[in-house]
Amino acid sequence: MRVLVIEDDDSLGSHVAKGLRAEGYTVDWVTDGAEGLMMITMADFDVIIVDRMLPNLDGLSLIKAARATGVGAAVLFLTALGGIDDRVEGLDAGGDDYLVKPFAFSELLARVRALARRPVTENQTSVVTVGDLKVDVLQRKITRAGKAIQLQPREYRLLEVLLNNKGRIVTRSMLLEQVWDFNFDPRTSVVETLISRLRAKIDKPFDTELIHTERGLGYCLDDPR
Repeated sequence: MRVLVIEDDDSLGSHVAKGLRAEGYTVDWVTDGAEGLMMITMADFDVIIVDRMLPNLDGLSLIKAARATGVGAAVLFLTALGGIDDRVEGLDAGGDDYLVKPFAFSELLARVRALARRPVTENQTSVVTVGDLKVDVLQRKITRAGKAIQLQPREYRLLEVLLNNKGRIVTRSMLLEQVWDFNFDPRTSVVETLISRLRAKIDKPFDTELIHTERGLGYCLDDPR
């Protein structure tokens, strides 16, 4: 599941992003309201966690603009403004939940899980396909050519990052950030090792490859070439 965190407090934003990644979520984190809106229009997110007070574009205006374009992702406002009127204003702007700072990460995680369990609407689908590969991102069920594929948590997180960038090159540094949260020396071979393990399950048992190496650039999950 892909989560976007829009929070300009570096310490809090880093804490939330790191904690969610440790739980297996794919997380993008930006610190600017305008950049957050651009991210929302460029990629599909399941849950958006947004601060109300942001530079360049406040959280309320951001979510109103996103909803106006048909964005259906669940929205959790994360803010120090905890009055009843503030909560109502946030929900009326298109939010689904409201968490007041300071908060326990365990509560934020529980709320994210609850938002992720929302029924899929007519305009949304939980199944992502690449060639004959099908991934149900809500149930974490993976099949290729009708055959079930079992992945370890880290393998699934790598696949999810590639899925979220389907058809686009994902660099090694991007994978280190989103799969390992920068906890490894960039010179390590963990990326290549995990790509190899994922290919052994996604590609090698089948006739065509879906995980493509872009020499000198990174990797791309795309239809057979």
